[in-house]
Amino acid sequence: MALTIHNRGLEPDIFGTVNHADFDRSWPLFMQQDPTGQLYYGEIDKVADYVLLATDGDEPVAKAYSAPFAFGSKGREELPATGWDGVVRWQHADRLAGRAANIATALEIVVLKERQGTGIASTMVKALRDNAFRLGHDVLYAPVRPSQKSEEPETPMDEYAWRVRDDGLPYDAWLRVHVRAGGRILKVCPLSMTIVGTLAQWREWTGLPFDNDGPIVVAGALTPVLVSTAHDVGVYVEPNVWVEHRGGSA
Repeated sequence: MALTIHNRGLEPDIFGTVNHADFDRSWPLFMQQDPTGQLYYGEIDKVADYVLLATDGDEPVAKAYSAPFAFGSKGREELPATGWDGVVRWQHADRLAGRAANIATALEIVVLKERQGTGIASTMVKALRDNAFRLGHDVLYAPVRPSQKSEEPETPMDEYAWRVRDDGLPYDAWLRVHVRAGGRILKVCPLSMTIVGTLAQWREWTGLPFDNDGPIVVAGALTPVLVSTAHDVGVYVEPNVWVEHRGGSA
């Protein structure tokens, strides 16, 4: 399988041929409800050079999204505990303020559901790294969503993120892809993505009754959803893991 990587900034027309709904099937419906994402995806043409598409022949099989942001100034000495949401807000604020970006962050890699498990994800991690370095960044950060964490939502991410196999590589398959690509696990971002909805919305997103108070385990979620029937609200706060890719790593 020989993939071709396309850059939206260089080949904008090819992205118009993609059926994005085919890729949405790779995510649980509730994961598509984070309002912060509009600050990025709603202005995607402004970061077109950081958006990639992989095709196998004429078939789109994977997409990869990243963005530049300013890092190291006052108030931004450390990567945010708010992870994905936080860095999306940073890159959006930087564009509004006209601040020069010195660092890049990966935001999403999604592989067509029928093509998952075939090594495409590794190719896309490398492609995002190489693209960030081509654009002049020395570092690509990523608030990584460990793919197997949903199998044990009650386990604290601080415990899960550092778990390794006998060969010393991360236990989690998606973290393992990043480490094999030269990435280094830095820390957990415990508040990486926050999704809030009424109980009716959560029922629609999950098919579950949501008629009890307390934590509710949802398929595909990394932690339980916290529910209050009295207040008609469910809150999902997802932890991710900050991973660093530096230029020159293997």
